[in-house]
Amino acid sequence: MPRYSYKGRPLKASPDELEDHSEKLQKALATAGMGSRRDMEQLIADGRVSINGMPAKVGDRVKPSDLVKVNGRLVRLSWKRQVPRVLIYHKPEGEIVSRDDPEGRPSVFDHLPSIRGGRWITVGRLDFNTEGLLVFTTNGDLANRLSHPRYEVEREYAVRLLGALTGEQMNLLLNGVELDDGVAKVDSILPAGGEGVNQWYRLVIREGRNREVRRIMEHIGLTVSRLIRVRFGPLAMPSRLKRGMQEELPESEVQDLMKWCGLLKGNEPGGERDHEHEHEHAITRESHDERPPRGEGAKIGHPYRRRLLNKGER
Repeated sequence: MPRYSYKGRPLKASPDELEDHSEKLQKALATAGMGSRRDMEQLIADGRVSINGMPAKVGDRVKPSDLVKVNGRLVRLSWKRQVPRVLIYHKPEGEIVSRDDPEGRPSVFDHLPSIRGGRWITVGRLDFNTEGLLVFTTNGDLANRLSHPRYEVEREYAVRLLGALTGEQMNLLLNGVELDDGVAKVDSILPAGGEGVNQWYRLVIREGRNREVRRIMEHIGLTVSRLIRVRFGPLAMPSRLKRGMQEELPESEVQDLMKWCGLLKGNEPGGERDHEHEHEHAITRESHDERPPRGEGAKIGHPYRRRLLNKGER
């Protein structure tokens, strides 16, 4: 089993795992301390690099078993693999998910720790007036696997409506409504309590279209007065993470997340996974009930449990 060091993120892989791993030649040479990646590209283009005795080309990939020489001398390449960083953030209302805003509004990026030689990538987005779980990573493949529409990763929301949904409206949401950018539907929706005109629901969608939940509700004549994302795929927001707070996942959970996405050995590629059993792969952190903030009156029912769910519990 691969082992990860704390914070530094190098992964010591077994010989078999390393042999399946390859890197672009210019990157491998730069990692070995031979110079910048651009310098290495020029070195390769000048014909001064060989792989297994053959002249190398820019873009060639190398594996640990390959013999790489520069100017006829063998180069010892480094094959430490890196674990990405993953951070969860409880976005409050009134922050934009963008680095640049002509209006100068507060940005979620204002609060993130700096990264030497890299940058934080958002996994999906939340609009200015929506709060809740926002996920960041340093790995583009991981961000793509979680947020690209083709993978249909679940997003779960607590939504407060001005008014209650009828059974007919719930069926309409489950079957799909026609928006200006195509049919949109929810995977599940459950009443979650409320007082007076304010009614809470818990719903799940598999897309990340702009303002999708709000537009779905507007289509059937209801207004969203509050919207909180409480889960993204296998990652649920812990109750201890209050508005504006952030938390970096420990490496054991990052490893679980990578496996869930099919980006580490030991799991089928994520796109082929059976989404019906998605909750069974939820990353274990803690068990808690999701509730709206105190003072709202309405309690969010049907708690989402952070433990791995068994089939019989669904």
